[in-house]
Parts: sequence; C-alpha cells; structure tokens
Amino acid sequence: MCALHVKSDTGPLRQLGRLAIALFLSYMAVALPLAALPVAILHWSGYGNGLAGLAVGIAFFSTILSRNHAGAFADIKGGRPCMRAGLALYVAASLICVLAGVTGLPHGARYAIVIAGRLLLGIGESLTIVGMLGWGIGLMGQQRAGRVLAWTGAAMYGAFAVGGPIGLAIYNYWGLGVLMLVSALLPLVGLALVHSVPPSRPHAGGRPPFWRILGTIRWQGIAVALQGVGFAALGAFLPLRFLHAHWPYAGLGLTCFGVAFVAGRVICGHLPDRIGGLKVALFSLLIEAAGQYLLWYAPTPLLALAGAVLTGAGCSMVYPSLGVEVVRLVAPHMRGTALGGFAAFQDLAYGATGPLAGLLADRYGYGVVFLVGGLCATGGAAIILGLLNGWHEEKPA
Repeated sequence: MCALHVKSDTGPLRQLGRLAIALFLSYMAVALPLAALPVAILHWSGYGNGLAGLAVGIAFFSTILSRNHAGAFADIKGGRPCMRAGLALYVAASLICVLAGVTGLPHGARYAIVIAGRLLLGIGESLTIVGMLGWGIGLMGQQRAGRVLAWTGAAMYGAFAVGGPIGLAIYNYWGLGVLMLVSALLPLVGLALVHSVPPSRPHAGGRPPFWRILGTIRWQGIAVALQGVGFAALGAFLPLRFLHAHWPYAGLGLTCFGVAFVAGRVICGHLPDRIGGLKVALFSLLIEAAGQYLLWYAPTPLLALAGAVLTGAGCSMVYPSLGVEVVRLVAPHMRGTALGGFAAFQDLAYGATGPLAGLLADRYGYGVVFLVGGLCATGGAAIILGLLNGWHEEKPA
C-alpha cells in the first residue's frame, strides 16, 4: 500500500521534472540570442543602440498582447497542446531569424526579418509558459501549484543564466545564422521530451470577460509588477553601475543575482503551498527591497554584490507565491487565462522599466535606479500586507 502511494505521488513529480527540463532546453531559443542579437545589429551600418534595443524588446510587445489568447487556449484545449504549439513557434521564429544571418541581404531586409522572428517568438513564449503552467498544475493538482510555478521559473531563469554567454560565444565563432539554427534545434529536443508526458484534462465551464478576471487578480498583479521593476532595473543597469563607479567584477553581479534566484526557487519552491503564498510574497518583497536599497547605497563592490544576492533571493519567490493566490481566486477552467493575465502585469513592468529607468539614470545617476526599485518593492510589500489584513476586498471569479 505504501509503495503504491509513493508511486502515485512521485509519478506526477517526475513528469513535472521532464516538463521543466524540456522548458530549460527550449527556453534557450529565447536566452541564446539575447546578448548576441544587439551585438550583431550594431555591426550593421546605420543601426545604433535604439534599433538594437527595439529588436530585443519587441518580443515583450507580442507576449503581452497574446497572454489572453494563450490563457484561453490552455483553458479550452489543455496545457499540453498549448505548450507544444509554443515550442513549435520557438522553432519557426528561430528559423526565420536564421535568414538574418545571410550576409548578402540588405541590412533593412535583415532587420525586418529579425523583427518578424522576435514578434513570433513573443507569441511562442506566451503559449509555452502558460501551457506549461496549465499542464503542470493539471498533473500535480492545485494544492501543489506553487511548486509548478517555482520549477517553471527556475527552468526559465536557469536558461537565461547560461544562455547569454553561450549564445555570445556561438555568435563570435560562427555568426548569427548558426546561433539561430541552434536556437531552432533545442525546442525540437524539448518537443521530443514532452511527447510522452500525459495530457491534463481541461475543465468545462463558462468564461467571464478577460477584464473581469484581471479585476479579480489586480492586487496580486500590481504587486508582481512592482517586484518586476527591481528585477528589470538590476538586469539592465547593474553592470553599468559597476563600470561607472570603476569597480571590478562588473559581470559577477548578474551571476550572483541569478544563482540566488534559482537557489531560492529550488530550496523554497514548496513554501507557498505549505504556509501560504501571501506570507512568502511579503517576506520575499522585503528581502528584494533590502537588496535594492543596498545597491543604491553601496560604497564598495562587495556590498553591491551582496545587494544583488538579496535582490535575487527576494525576487525568486514573489511570482510563484502570488501565482498560488491567483490560482486560488479563479475557477479551474479559467486558470490559464488568469495566469496569462497575471504574467502580463510582470511583462508590462519589464518592458516599461528599461526606458524609464534609463531616463532617470541619465539625469540622476545609476544609483537612483535601485532606489526606485527598492521603493517599488516596498510598495508591493504594503499591498501584500493589506491583503493579509483584509484591507483589499477579494471577489473570486
């Protein structure tokens, strides 16, 4: 009897592990070109930082706009076909960008190809992530939604941590075409890995308007957006903070952040399910705020690295913790749509932070960027404290 219980418990966990490994490999299609693509575009005559940044950031635009449709797809058809469709779009988007490596094409045509591929990649990201969340929660059960959210994020940001340097090395040795070809092959491996994972059954039920669902999860969404300001600010401006201060270890800060982030997901991924998402989110936002304030104040590189570690540890569990609360607030047949809308809050923060923080940095210096990140994380903690004390009314959809 005990053996049967262990088997039934570990089976879904193994399946979730397979999904996470597939996502890690497939997400390389997003991570590998991230550092190399701007470098490639800057080598084209007449193309500067603005156009290079647009080529990278435009994927956020299509991701935000497609979150609702991806959530509806997952709710109606199931997480399995949704994730597989997303992985197929990763392949297609990367193959389109392979053409940008053809040196005989005019630069305008190559840039247009990159933009088309990046827009398609953003749609693929929506389908892949929302699909995996719906698939994983369907396999594991709502009571372990926090673990699904944590493992999904660990796979994504693990790919980010290793994908950037590897992608840059591939580009330097073999060029953009080969880099994008590798980016197309890895999601095919991911598709092969998830092929034998059984589907989770979609839930039947009526569908309220998307804006009503957003209204139901608005406080959780605003809190995760405020968390995302510090995350995005660190990713964009931490190396520049080091270089401007003439400090060593400029590249080490992102590594410290990434290691702390992934370690937090692995070590604490079970806590939202065990003690409640709001409590974990409150503690996490306070840690993130402390890290951001330390980065703002830091007079030495070692203190700045400590701030990066605290920021990574704090950011790590905010999204999965609040995601557990989002899942709790909606009926099972609206889970994918709700998680898609929830992720859109974070996407919006990521997309808006870079240019706005850049304007502040030009006027007041890089330190103020992290002061703003700390204030936003503090505001997010205040919202969670309000939810814990019943200050904000929650109306389940």
